[in-house]
Amino acid sequence: MENSVDFIENKRNSWKGLLFFLLVIIFLFPSCKPHTPEERVKEFLKNMVHHAEKKNLTPIMDRLSEDYSDFQGRNKRETQNWIEGYFDRYKGIVINLLSTRFEEINPTQASLETEVAFSSGVGKVLRKLLRYSTDIYRIHLNLVKREEKWMVCYAEWKYVPLDEIFPKSTKILKKIYPDLFT
Repeated sequence: MENSVDFIENKRNSWKGLLFFLLVIIFLFPSCKPHTPEERVKEFLKNMVHHAEKKNLTPIMDRLSEDYSDFQGRNKRETQNWIEGYFDRYKGIVINLLSTRFEEINPTQASLETEVAFSSGVGKVLRKLLRYSTDIYRIHLNLVKREEKWMVCYAEWKYVPLDEIFPKSTKILKKIYPDLFT
């Protein structure tokens, strides 16, 4: 009987040790999840880029608000049709998220500009051989937080020549295309 009591006590101590270890990990090491609203929005942008590259339309559409519109007057349904057409026409979409500037951010809404290097149709290896085969766009987004999720309610984009991109975007592009600025 004494052995079974020792066994149970040892099991309890093992669980206490494991719990202590997990608590140390949780409190002493920073979490992998983004903490600031800016970090959360940037994570949202990375996820949208990922889904666009994979041509996963549903998660993209799930993040457009029901009252979404863009600078050309498209609503959510029209935007879905436009994206589907784009996905059908172009293969090998590659989007490099460059820099992001926040105009305004609070717990329920954000306004920002982000730049992306966008290319499609040619394999990534071939693009590297050609040194540079991408277009850069500056995208203005208005976001609203609904049910703890960031949603796009307005989008506007324009082509940006290399000499007009944000300085931080230049640094990122130099890493992607090292010979571009020599």
